[in-house]
Amino acid sequence: MDGTRSSILDSSGRPPSPSDLDAARLARGVIREANYVMRPRLRKVINATGVVLHTNLGRAPTSRRALENAREVSEGYSNLELQLESGERGSRQEHIEPLLRDLTGAGAALVVNNNAAAVLLVLAALAKGREVVVSRGELVEIGDSFRLPDIMAQSGATLVEVGTTNRTRLDDYGNAIGPDTALIMKIHQSNFRIVGYSEEVSLKELVELGAQRFVPVVVDLGSGSLISLDRLKLSGEPTVAESVTGGADLVTFSGDKLLGGPQAGIIVGSPEYVESLRRHPLARALRVDKMTLAALEATLQQYLDPEQVWEEIPALKMLAEPAERVRARANKLKRLLDKASVGNMEYSVVPEVSRAGGGSLPTGEIPTFCLVVAHAKLSSAALEEMLRRGEPAVLPRVKDDRLLLDLRTVSDDEVPVLATVLTAIT
Repeated sequence: MDGTRSSILDSSGRPPSPSDLDAARLARGVIREANYVMRPRLRKVINATGVVLHTNLGRAPTSRRALENAREVSEGYSNLELQLESGERGSRQEHIEPLLRDLTGAGAALVVNNNAAAVLLVLAALAKGREVVVSRGELVEIGDSFRLPDIMAQSGATLVEVGTTNRTRLDDYGNAIGPDTALIMKIHQSNFRIVGYSEEVSLKELVELGAQRFVPVVVDLGSGSLISLDRLKLSGEPTVAESVTGGADLVTFSGDKLLGGPQAGIIVGSPEYVESLRRHPLARALRVDKMTLAALEATLQQYLDPEQVWEEIPALKMLAEPAERVRARANKLKRLLDKASVGNMEYSVVPEVSRAGGGSLPTGEIPTFCLVVAHAKLSSAALEEMLRRGEPAVLPRVKDDRLLLDLRTVSDDEVPVLATVLTAIT
């Protein structure tokens, strides 16, 4: 309504027109603006990009069981920091630490608000004022311009780069270790790959070197998976348990990527080192709330059944779904649209590839099927904007000037909704 008010005030002495003062028109404008102001800015969208762990779209969808547990715990009071058996004050970490120990084989665990926070806490608690040895080829940018060297600098640790971008040998680490060395750090290349003339040092070799020189080894897995992804036929993603059994003193990873839970940073490893992190002042500043803990606990419980988890965790289900099922969903959407017979629209189903996203499995291509949407008068860019700005918002992808809706990341329940949105375009 500010526009209407300004228009009347800027009329240069001329009386406002009757339409400017029409009560019904003004009332509709007030209602429209009130609805806009009251509408939540954070809202659900339909992800038709084919990127399963889409960072801009919230990464991993939350499982139904995790949602129910978060709702039950947060709608009233809970035993967040109370031991019901003894009546004494407890730790919020007690609710998920036993699960993480069982699932990873680690001696202790700690949860903070994201993996960058986990790395920051590890470095601040164990390496402030001292040196951390890292391969130059592993100094990644983790997204939104946050770089590992910057996080190290904030922790007070001194970064010691070894090797070259494409080749790092065991002697490079050994020659860099000195009296000020606090940690050897290995960072999994979760969001990129170096191929061709390259060489890296295995965790086994680093653990042996660390033991000889009395320097603990920390592994940052980035995404972090609790189960083998071999059934996806996508290589290069170690499990957390493999890093633990491989001898890493501490392992950090995300809760909202391949694990498929809420945003969290998870640290597992030696009880001695985890306890040092737990006592550090940053641990309180980086702690997670009851809703995150409730959702994470329910997510971790689902991993206790390693077969059923593929059906219960939405991200894993989408990654593993056979391409033929995706094609069936695309064909169903096409039939609904063909039946509606919108004159300016044409549809076809084509094979394509989806991506894991979220800095995970960067070279992995997952076979999928997409619905190609063409309009007689609108460009693919115009269609994309129309869908993105609609209600509900639909996020497609544009490739080679074609608008594609990847049905791998569209649920069965969303197909009729998507059909309604598309048939409204004339």
